Amino acid sequence: MINNIEHLVDNSELVEIIKQYGAKAPFAVAINGEFVAKSNYATTQVQPDDLVDIVSPIFGG
Repeated sequence: MINNIEHLVDNSELVEIIKQYGAKAPFAVAINGEFVAKSNYATTQVQPDDLVDIVSPIFGG
């Protein structure tokens, strides 16, 4: 699940999932509600039941 929508992905590496999802910087990532630092994207593995959130800031007021 990415942003509460089921996605089929080709790889379990977080960095590849982000690329496949098409996220554009700036964004932040959390897995199961836990923030993942950008420096850990390449070494983080996503499990089939994990909930991934990719969020971008919203500007304005």
